[in-house]
Amino acid sequence: MDACNALIVDDEADIRELIEMTLLLLGVTCYPAENLGEAHLLLKRRPFAFCITDLRLPDGSGLELVAHIQKHHPNLPVAVITAHGNMESAVEALKLGAFDFVSKPFELTVLRNMVTTALRLNHGEIHPDANRPVLLGHSAAMESVRQMIAKLARSQAPILISGESGTGKELAARLIHLSGPRTDKPFVPVNCGAIPEHLMESEFFGYKKGSFTGATQDKAGLFQTAQGGTLFLDEVADLPIPMQVKLLRAIQERAVRPVGGRVEVATDVRILSATHKNLAALVQQGVFRQDLFYRLNVIDLRLPSLREHPQDIPELVEAILERLSRQSGLPSPKLAPTALEALVTYAFPGNIRELENILERAFTLCENGLIQAGELLLPAESKSGQPSPAPPPQATEPTPEPPAPPHGEFEPRTAPILQPPSGNLEGYLEEIERTAILRALESTRYNKTAAAEKLGISFRALRYRLKKLGLD
Repeated sequence: MDACNALIVDDEADIRELIEMTLLLLGVTCYPAENLGEAHLLLKRRPFAFCITDLRLPDGSGLELVAHIQKHHPNLPVAVITAHGNMESAVEALKLGAFDFVSKPFELTVLRNMVTTALRLNHGEIHPDANRPVLLGHSAAMESVRQMIAKLARSQAPILISGESGTGKELAARLIHLSGPRTDKPFVPVNCGAIPEHLMESEFFGYKKGSFTGATQDKAGLFQTAQGGTLFLDEVADLPIPMQVKLLRAIQERAVRPVGGRVEVATDVRILSATHKNLAALVQQGVFRQDLFYRLNVIDLRLPSLREHPQDIPELVEAILERLSRQSGLPSPKLAPTALEALVTYAFPGNIRELENILERAFTLCENGLIQAGELLLPAESKSGQPSPAPPPQATEPTPEPPAPPHGEFEPRTAPILQPPSGNLEGYLEEIERTAILRALESTRYNKTAAAEKLGISFRALRYRLKKLGLD
């Protein structure tokens, strides 16, 4: 079958024979070529499902073949064979459009995994899930992102997804995974800034029983959990330098050594990473390793801020309100024209995540199924995204301590509202809301109708917030 033909380009006969014997077990018929000239002739004579080429050939470079295939046979996955440790050439090949690479001397398991993954691209084995997430928006900026995702899904090259907070970097990573040949394998997201530094090695690489106090059994790490699939490193800029060194080795060697283990374990994962920080600037500052930066940033996918495509806001608003309606079991409200205009002209420093928070709040406050502009509670911010100047400070009298409640009256047990902790505004706002609702419930002895009146919201809105906060 033509679909099971592979083109093998290498001037060393023993390498060609080794590859041919390995792929024969996969039902693949290999057509060997010793140089670029023979490879071009074979490409003209028959279609191939896969191509693997050495970088050093007698009459040129394998990079030339990669570029030729990308131009004339864009649906043909091509992998390159590189000398051990020659990551620069491998990265260059990936940037030119190579599907993947394998280093000499290569492990046969790595070769088989790579070819199996590549063959699935053109064998119709990728079945899109009807329930998969959708990248909304039909602006030119979002259409460009969609096209880029479709292209990147056919490669195994590491991708750095950049963009401001709230632009949907994890969603883009999921779509790349779901659109590629690893779609039926795990997608494992990890927030690099949320793992304590002393636990990072064991979390990423796993550990063996007895390797430290409390290690009562073997535990697989994130690399092993993502075996065959995709490992998404969110906020990768937050990795400490020692972990950056170990991560670089794991990516380059395609193997990890669990804590307390004596041998390395081969891994087959695709690495996607994301950050809202400028990694190039962090490299210049010496807080992010340059070699890891070049290894992760083979291809850059930038997600635009919401300010760059405000024409997509109406579509986003409709989708978010429909989702909130499904989750709450309540009818989906409409947006008043003045409210929609206010959203379109707002700068959205928090991007789509901020839009979701604004609409979720308005969803609970609206009455009669219509969200008015005042119910959006937008910050006083100009269209350019700069906050309005604050009024000059006024001299104020010290706030007196509230008097103690008379004997026998109900005394609330909830904690006072605290100052916001840095880096967790959403959690802080939830805690404010939770505290206010609990106080109202306690002061009305858990009469929900009276608590809603005390809070100045409808009973429907209170019921929704109780469900959302897990207080019902």
